[in-house]
Amino acid sequence: MIGIICALDIEAEKLKANIENPVTKQIGRLAFVSGKLVGQDVVIGMAGVGKVNAAICAQTMILKYAPELIVNSGVAGSLSKRLDIGDIAVGTGVVEHDFDTTAVGDPPAFFNETNGEPFPCDPDVASAILRACEAEGVHAVPAKLASGDQFISDADTKTRLVKMFGAEACEMEAGAIAHVCFNNGVKCAVIRAISDSTDGEHQVEFYQFLPVAADNSARVLMRYLKDRG
Repeated sequence: MIGIICALDIEAEKLKANIENPVTKQIGRLAFVSGKLVGQDVVIGMAGVGKVNAAICAQTMILKYAPELIVNSGVAGSLSKRLDIGDIAVGTGVVEHDFDTTAVGDPPAFFNETNGEPFPCDPDVASAILRACEAEGVHAVPAKLASGDQFISDADTKTRLVKMFGAEACEMEAGAIAHVCFNNGVKCAVIRAISDSTDGEHQVEFYQFLPVAADNSARVLMRYLKDRG
């Protein structure tokens, strides 16, 4: 089984609409929908926004459904000129940029579990997702993501994330999901379509382009699932 985690309802709408024989299960305040999606056994978890919500969803999914892979699908803000509105950032690794123990001598975003390295995304799955993007005619970039409990909109913070971590996109859940997957030995992948650019009016762009970006992310994910055979 493949797990899919989305933060926003709009990010999951296309996926849930295409599930065959869906079964919905409520676990606490989380809703999980399982069934067949383009021939694959999947479960979709609606996490809500932020790292704590995402971590709760990922751990619950692992304990209740035992997926071999969890894919975080949704939207992100661009930190790179390589990623414009609607493009896809395919995760190569994720840093939790707001985790800070520098006061005791650690580097920024340092976790002992990874010896300071980003939480990994499975490289074989990432390569397959990039092929799915190409097949769907969506421009995609393999990218490190910066994840934190902040909607990043100001240029100074975006520049800092690039300089400190080499990140090319930012969002609010993938770091927690990759962290939980790493600690449980479950493969992780991240598909994030760009909803706001490096230098635009971010709040305006987010709401304007969210539907297009969410659709691109879902479409690529479904193509990846189909091509798994």
